[in-house]
Amino acid sequence: MSYLKTAILLAGLTGLFMGVGYLIGGATGATIALVIAAATNLFAYWNSDRMVLSMYGAQEVDQRTAPDLFNLVAELAGRAGLPMPRVFLMDEPQPNAFATGRNPQNAAVAVTTGLVQSVSREELAGVIAHELAHIKNHDTLLMTITATIAGAISMLAQFGMFFGGNRDQGPGIIGSIAMMILAPLGAMLVQMAISRTREYAADDLGARICGQPLWLASALAKIANAAHVVPNVEAERNPATAHMFIINPLSGQGMDNLFTTHPSTENRIAALQQLAAQMGAHGGTLSVNARGNYPRRSPWGRTSASRGPWG
Repeated sequence: MSYLKTAILLAGLTGLFMGVGYLIGGATGATIALVIAAATNLFAYWNSDRMVLSMYGAQEVDQRTAPDLFNLVAELAGRAGLPMPRVFLMDEPQPNAFATGRNPQNAAVAVTTGLVQSVSREELAGVIAHELAHIKNHDTLLMTITATIAGAISMLAQFGMFFGGNRDQGPGIIGSIAMMILAPLGAMLVQMAISRTREYAADDLGARICGQPLWLASALAKIANAAHVVPNVEAERNPATAHMFIINPLSGQGMDNLFTTHPSTENRIAALQQLAAQMGAHGGTLSVNARGNYPRRSPWGRTSASRGPWG
């Protein structure tokens, strides 16, 4: 089913890409756009993960450079029945994380320094388990290709402005302005069509992987609060990649945040609390509005009341 969703999404984005090309250059423009879309899809399949990791300055770590983080990912990957993904660390104060890669055999998990510094080891386990769930569900291919194609649609729509003044070869100035607004919006709506269900599914599977839904619920509350006060500059520059993160990294100060690709954090926490009750887990009530403390020291020495396989 995940491959079918990917095919449907790519078909929708490709159709939008061709439509913009047709408005710019007629049938010839649509054909050129189709060729570009096919090449972009192929390139994205093989390279989009590297592009996104490079965009955010992610540095690969291993057991020698980040033993605690690496070992935590390894243990969770083993519990999920997944090959060991590559592990990356982003020098970014906003706590957040994402997974990428075209399949479980070529996957990567990236976390920010802000996440490692602001959550407990148990909460970090919940976040990483969520990202591993994306890998297990083959969502990572969908996320990376979506970001690449959506960005290409925005660039093509802006390129159409060069033809706005020519009524014979372009859509006209009014049409060009409308295209610049509506084409990226259409790409965003396609992203939203599957993103919310995908996040709920990853929350559910991730909670089962780590065995404690409330670890992830607690992490989501902290990350959501911090995302509104700690800006992610690179994400603001590249809003088409926002859907890849566990929590929307955009500050909410621009037009990009009128339509979010993420479900309500309160609803995600409520679903996890319900799952915890079903699994017999115990913990306090979490509120996304409750401001947490964000200590700057390493979390590895801290433990929470919820004990588990991490010590």
